[in-house]
Parts: sequence; structure tokens; C-alpha cells
Amino acid sequence: MLTKTKKEKVIRDYETHKGDTGSPEVQIAILTERINELTEHFNTHRKDHSSRRGLLKMVGKRAALLKYVGKEDPKRYREIISRLGLRK
Repeated sequence: MLTKTKKEKVIRDYETHKGDTGSPEVQIAILTERINELTEHFNTHRKDHSSRRGLLKMVGKRAALLKYVGKEDPKRYREIISRLGLRK
């Protein structure tokens, strides 16, 4: 579970302007944090299939947001990918 302080830190790190919470960069960063936490959860709880379904939904939503950013502004896309370390 993403704590309030951790979420606020992620928002501060990826916001495009003061008070920004809804830009694609912030949404992608928050989803990435949640995905990373769930991935660690599955190392100990291998048979937790209901949480796995939620994980797959988050991965799909992040992929859609990344696709949107890539289509709108490829420079922003490359920047967010490199900052989060998602692709090679």
C-alpha cells in the first residue's frame, strides 16, 4: 500500500507545475510505485490471484498513459521512461 507521505514525495518529484496531481507523468509515476510494491508482495504471496488481477489492470493503465504521452510528445515520453527506468 502506498503511504500518504510516499505518494506526496512521488507527486513532488514528477509534477510539471506547482500543485500538479493529474498530469500523465504523475499518474505514471504513482502507478509504477504501486506496481513495484505489488511485485514485491507476490514474492511471498504467490497464489494471491485477486491482487494479481489488480496488478495487471494497473500495468494496462500505465501502458495506455505511456502510449498517450508518446503520441503527444515523444521527448516527454523518453524522459519519463528514463527517469522511471521502465525500458532499455
